[in-house]
Amino acid sequence: MAHHNQRRSFIASLGSLAALAIFSDNGVARAEAMEPGPQKDGKWDLSWIEPLKGKHRQVFDFGSRDLSAGGNPLRVPRNYMNAHNTVYGLADGDLSTIVGIAGSAFAMNASDRLWKDYALGEHFHIKDPATGRWAERNFFVDAPTGSSSTPPTASIQILVARGTIFWQCNNALNGNADELAQKTGKNQVEVRADLVAGLNPWVRLVPAHTMLLGLVQERGFTYEKL
Repeated sequence: MAHHNQRRSFIASLGSLAALAIFSDNGVARAEAMEPGPQKDGKWDLSWIEPLKGKHRQVFDFGSRDLSAGGNPLRVPRNYMNAHNTVYGLADGDLSTIVGIAGSAFAMNASDRLWKDYALGEHFHIKDPATGRWAERNFFVDAPTGSSSTPPTASIQILVARGTIFWQCNNALNGNADELAQKTGKNQVEVRADLVAGLNPWVRLVPAHTMLLGLVQERGFTYEKL
């Protein structure tokens, strides 16, 4: 119970810039870069990309990652950061890392509520490593007790705390809304709005995954497909 309460407290804290600001020495800039900024009047604010000027920069493409295959792809950005820490003695603030999400990997960006309300584990064929059953919670956010497949150092909460940005492709989210609306018999517009509202608070909604991959590479990010 204590672990669950700590996790809920952590997620709630991410909703405020004050909490995000303590995650790094360069807290203000990194908090501003990670603050969710919904588009208004059809316009997208992509200015958060500009402050991402780490000495080393990498974007990890989870666009077509099949989460049902098992394993934990979050180990890769974790290993990238750890290697720079160890080999070059760099701090996390010297690095800029992004996990770009689209397709069925959407489940990684979804809150526990969405996992439960839309049976995302069953829909995407993702089993909870702690129970062996269809997942009803986003176990990628932190490590379930006793799990070996999602070590705490390769969890979303740890990567976000270290400065990693997670984005969500809007086009892919629309496709997910279509599928889930059909499955549940609900209105697609209402489902889409619910999915947006249910994104985890640190997630950046972006116009198109493919567009953002190009934009960040133009700004010095190395690309890695996962």
